[in-house]
Amino acid sequence: MFDKELLKLIGGNRKYVVYTVLVMVLGMLANIGITASVCWAVYFLIEGYEPLAYIYPAITAVVAIVVRYVAFRCTGSLKDMLGRKVKKDLRERTYDKILRLGVRSTDGMSMAGLTQVSMEGIEQLDLYYSTYLPQFFFSMIAPILLFCICVGIDWRTSLVLLACVPLIPVSIVAVSKYAKKIFAKYWSKYTSMGDAFLDSVQGLKELKIFKADAARHKKMNASAEEFRKITMKVLVMQLASTTIMDLVAYGGAGAGIALAIVGLINGLAPAAALFLVLVAVEFFLPLRSLGSAFHVAMNGASAGRKIISLLNLPDPVWGKEEVTGTQLQLNGVTFSYDGKRDVLKDVSMTFPEKGMTAIVGESGCGKSTVVNMLIGAYRPKAGEVTVGGKPLESVTRESYYSHIASVSYNTYIFNDSVRANFELAKQNVSDEEIWAALEAVNLADFIKENGGLDKVITEDANNVSGGQKQRLALAVNLVADKDIYVFDEATSNIDIESEAIIMRNIKAMSAEKSVIVISHRLANVVPADNIYFMEEGEVKEHGSHAELMAASGGYAKLFNAQKELEEGYKEMTGIAAEVSV
Repeated sequence: MFDKELLKLIGGNRKYVVYTVLVMVLGMLANIGITASVCWAVYFLIEGYEPLAYIYPAITAVVAIVVRYVAFRCTGSLKDMLGRKVKKDLRERTYDKILRLGVRSTDGMSMAGLTQVSMEGIEQLDLYYSTYLPQFFFSMIAPILLFCICVGIDWRTSLVLLACVPLIPVSIVAVSKYAKKIFAKYWSKYTSMGDAFLDSVQGLKELKIFKADAARHKKMNASAEEFRKITMKVLVMQLASTTIMDLVAYGGAGAGIALAIVGLINGLAPAAALFLVLVAVEFFLPLRSLGSAFHVAMNGASAGRKIISLLNLPDPVWGKEEVTGTQLQLNGVTFSYDGKRDVLKDVSMTFPEKGMTAIVGESGCGKSTVVNMLIGAYRPKAGEVTVGGKPLESVTRESYYSHIASVSYNTYIFNDSVRANFELAKQNVSDEEIWAALEAVNLADFIKENGGLDKVITEDANNVSGGQKQRLALAVNLVADKDIYVFDEATSNIDIESEAIIMRNIKAMSAEKSVIVISHRLANVVPADNIYFMEEGEVKEHGSHAELMAASGGYAKLFNAQKELEEGYKEMTGIAAEVSV
C-alpha cells in the first residue's frame, strides 16, 4: 500500500503532501461542524427554544460551509501544484540521468519503452503522488480524529465504528499482492507492445520487401490481444476489490447507525443519536476513497519502480584529467553484464595512434562488448581501458569524446537538412568542407541533384537508401576530424558499391588516424595492420591477415569458409542470370 522508495523519489516536494493532508483534515472538521450545526438546531427544536436561538447554529453552519469550500479549493490547488512539480522534477531527473548515462544501454529498456516510462509512466506517478499519497495519510488520521470526537457522545457506537474501519485496509492488502503482479504484467505487456509497434513501423520497408508484413501483422495482433486480456484482468480485479470495500464500508456504517438507534431507545439524546448516524459514514469515506485511489496508485507504482531502476543505474565513472595521447589499450579486461557470466575474459588489445586495427569473430564472441568498453559505455570488472596511458575513468568525458567517433550499422541521421547534420559534427563547418567530404564518399552528385545541402533528411533517413545513409554518416564523421574512429559493422546490410567506398575511405583514414574496425565480413579487414580474432570472449589470435592465414588457426578457417560461401553465391547468381537471359 505504501512504498518508501517512491516517497523518497519526490524529495523536497513531500511538503506539499503534508500541506494537502492538513487542509483535508480541516475540510473534514468543517464538514463535522456542518453536521453538528444541524444536530444543534434539532436539539433546539426538540427543547422548544426561541427562534432567535437558531442564529448560533446558523452562524456556525455558514462559517463551516465557508471553511469547507475554501479547504476544498485549496486541496484541489495543492494537489495540482504537487502533481505539476513532481512531473517537472521527475522528467528533469530522468532526462539528466539519460544524459549522464550517455552511450550506455538502459539495461534492456528500448527507446519506445524508455519513452513510455518517462512520459506516460510519470503521468501515472502524478496520480500516485497527488491523489493516493495525501488520501493515504488522511485516511489514517480521519477515523482516529472522528473517534475522539464521538467517543464522548456514545463510546459503544464509536468503538464499533472504529473497529470496522480496519476491515477496508485489510481488504486492500488482501488484493494488493495479486494487484502488484497484475500491474507489473500490465506495464510489461504495454512496453513490449510499444517496442514491437515501433520496430514494426521502423522496419516496415524491409517487411514489405521480404513479404513478412503479413506475419508481422499476425504477431502484432497477438501482442494486442495479450494486452487486451491483461487490461481486462486489471478491470476485473478493480471491480472485485471495489465491491468488497463497498460491502465493508456500508456494512460498518449500517452497524454504527443501528447502535446509535439502540442508544436512542436506551436514553441517548435524539440530537446526539442523529449526530452519530450522520457521522457514521464519515468513518469509512476516507478509506473508501483510498481504495478507489489504490488501483491508480498500483499502476503508478509499477511505472515508478521502472523509473527508480533507471535512476539507480550507476553512472559511468569519469575523471578530471585531459586526454594527452590517443593510443587505446585494453589491459587484462574482464567484463560481465549480469555479474555472473563473463563475456570478456582477460582481453588485452592495443590500438596505435595511426593504423587500422580489426576485431573479428563469430556472433557472440564479444566484439560489440569491446566496442562498449572503448566508447566508455561500461567499465571493466577487472583490468583497465587506457587512453594515452591514462585509465579511461581518470579523464573527463568531454575530453575523451572530443577525440573519438563511433560509426555503426544504425548510425542516426537527424531529421534535418544535410548541412545541419554536418553542423552537429562541426559547428563552423564550411560548405567547401561538406562538399569535399561528400565527394570522398561519392555522394556529392546525388546531393546536388536532390536539393543540395538544404535537402532535408526525413525521419530515420527514409528518403535515402541504406548505403547512402551509411556513406552520409561516414562523411559527417570525416568532417568531425577525430583522432580515433570506431566502425562497428558500418558496412552491414548495404550494397557492394557503398561497402567498397566506405572501406576505401576507412583505409585512407588509417594513414593518419587510429581506425578500429569490427566486421563479420572478413574480406573487409584484409588490409588491416593488425587483426584480433576472438572466440567466447577471449583473444585467440592476432596479427596481420597474412600471418593469421599462415597460422591456419580459427581465423583462417572462418575466412576460408566465408570465401567459399561468397564464391558459391556468385556462381548461383551467375547461373540465374544466364537462365533469365
